[in-house]
Amino acid sequence: MLDGKKSLFSGMQATGTITLGNYLGALKNWVELDSEEYQCFYSVVDLHSITVRQDPAELRKRARNLLMLYIAAGLDPEKNCIYYQSHVSAHTELAWILNCFTYMGELNRMTQFKDKSAKHADNINAGLFTYPCLMAADILLYQADVVPVGIDQKQHLELTRDIAERFNNIYGEVFTVPEVYLGKVGTKVMSLQEPTKKMSKSDENANAHILLLDEPDVIMRKFKKAVTDSDGEIAYREDKPGIKNLIDIYCGVTNSTVEQALKEFEGLGYGVLKERVGEAVVAELKPIQDKFYDLSKNKDYVDKVIKENAEKAGYYANKTLRKVQKKVGFPERVR
Repeated sequence: MLDGKKSLFSGMQATGTITLGNYLGALKNWVELDSEEYQCFYSVVDLHSITVRQDPAELRKRARNLLMLYIAAGLDPEKNCIYYQSHVSAHTELAWILNCFTYMGELNRMTQFKDKSAKHADNINAGLFTYPCLMAADILLYQADVVPVGIDQKQHLELTRDIAERFNNIYGEVFTVPEVYLGKVGTKVMSLQEPTKKMSKSDENANAHILLLDEPDVIMRKFKKAVTDSDGEIAYREDKPGIKNLIDIYCGVTNSTVEQALKEFEGLGYGVLKERVGEAVVAELKPIQDKFYDLSKNKDYVDKVIKENAEKAGYYANKTLRKVQKKVGFPERVR
């Protein structure tokens, strides 16, 4: 609880332009959250990004683009704290302390470490291993009551809860133990080329994902190439993953129910389905793209948001950090 409101934290990595899956699964729901009820912190988690080697200039560009996309999608930086993780040094300071309250066995069990180690066998670094401690610091710094997370991050949130409870048991009620945010469930968007796999911006096949900044003709072309099946029936079933995915996307951008979508597409062919879904996505993304390009021309405004939100995030983060430092016995700072 911060300033009489529940606190909420979430973030995305700055490792590429976000996909339609990131938007429907997370960002669109962030926008719909009531900032009158929650003190919301939305971070561009660029510290997490460097567990994999990045081109420095490209990382800076992607981080700024992601922050602008947060705003373009509808997050008001006056009501939500939108900031770069790397601009608040308390994240790394608390992460080190939490490293010392996290057991090797716990980190060994993290499935994301195993998955990423397999993908980046030439760069299995310590940061990749201790990534969950930094994620715990991200959340606990802001005394987050709730955290909207995807299924792939749920294990990390459970570890965050364990670390917070362990620290509190030793030093008293220092951290809020966060809960999973159980608001509106985001649409799970699958690959357009392999609809049994989650849509990913790192997919080498460009036709497999829709990026938020894709041009309308590119979006339409990708949907026309979307994998379906050969029987021609529009039905929402697990044994028809391609069709199910298209219907999920359509419902996600139009706020229709599955039943409404099935009624609308009844008796139509796959070609019409793909075209209608593509058109709906283009219509959803156009105002976001327009706002993004407006922001990209307004450097002074974006810089002001970055500076002011970093200061706001730093204020709350440092309140928690100083309390933790005192609890563990670090010398007080001379003012």
